[in-house]
Amino acid sequence: MTSTLRKHLAMALGIAMLLAAEVAPAADQPAGHPSMKQLRRDTEAIHALGISGVQARVIAPDGRQSVATSGTADLNTGRPVRPDGYFRMASTSKTLVATVILQLEGEGELSLDDTVDHWLPGVVQGNGNDGSRISIRHLLQHTGGIRDNLPGYTTPQKYYQQRHAVHSPEQLVARVMARAPAGFLPGKGWEYSNTGYVLLGLIIQKATGHAAHLEIEDRILRPLGLDGTRWMGTSPTLPSPHAKAYQLFGPGSRVDVTDQIPVDHESLSWVTTTQDENHFFRALLAGRVLPARQLAKMKQTVPVSGQAQQMWPEGRYGLGLVERPLNCGGTYWSHEGGDGGYITLNGVSDDGGRSAVVSMSEARGDSLEHIMEQENAASALIDHALCVKGPGAP
Repeated sequence: MTSTLRKHLAMALGIAMLLAAEVAPAADQPAGHPSMKQLRRDTEAIHALGISGVQARVIAPDGRQSVATSGTADLNTGRPVRPDGYFRMASTSKTLVATVILQLEGEGELSLDDTVDHWLPGVVQGNGNDGSRISIRHLLQHTGGIRDNLPGYTTPQKYYQQRHAVHSPEQLVARVMARAPAGFLPGKGWEYSNTGYVLLGLIIQKATGHAAHLEIEDRILRPLGLDGTRWMGTSPTLPSPHAKAYQLFGPGSRVDVTDQIPVDHESLSWVTTTQDENHFFRALLAGRVLPARQLAKMKQTVPVSGQAQQMWPEGRYGLGLVERPLNCGGTYWSHEGGDGGYITLNGVSDDGGRSAVVSMSEARGDSLEHIMEQENAASALIDHALCVKGPGAP
């Protein structure tokens, strides 16, 4: 997340302008359907917090789709939010990385018990970090003790100064090793680590001879036909259509932060759509992306830290997947993402039958209160969408 507060909570795991709401239900989902009415209410509730633009899509077990949008895609022109608009995938791409790692394990190319040093000798060392004791499983599950100290911006001035800076994965890891003491011994705690997933990308490259984004494209996107999910590299822009992304740094400091290169461009330069993100999680949980044995490993969870519990109450973390409880009983799987002003939450039922994605084109990261309001409202939308009963419900 671009805000220090949001990084600390969501990923240490990291001017209300009410405009007319626009609802765009799919042709096969009547606008008066109870689930459609709830989705409309939930998107409008998020917008009412002062968030500029919201788009949400729910897919039922029978394939019927409900889509709602609220707010504006551009505060200057007032153009409406498009239900097919692109947004930055951010940390949701961790699930893509974890999926490739587990595919490689299923093929016998690596083991989850391999150490980081086995693949990247000497890269993780110093300040109590020891790559000979940290396994691939630890990296996937955020239990390796590697803390983050990545470049970022907390003011509009720093955003304008740093938005086009390019850092290699190796540079990012070296920075962390030099500046961030290990948080705990491997396997003895939980702390969200973006750096751990930078390392996983390097391990994919070492094991396959190809950059991680190429393996993701060949192994996941093309087989599933996810043409709306693209790796943008060091491009600071997004494909059209897309809503402009805004960051609230403080009172009166709402800034258009759409134009930027993600800090870890190798891992975070993915853009997607609500339709593609739904389809990916549905296929993953339905067993169409991983062998059953690897999917079962992905769903083996551990408790998260107290800080992460603020964002994910009673949540647990697997291998690139978060398990969260439903108010109607049972649990769902997800991995939210936030970067460059875009905040996205998602959820899919255990069998992949019902899914939901909500993407917001503004990060209200100026205070803990605003962060939690936004997180709770989006979480409520996902919960309502997955708990719906009636035609097409699980």
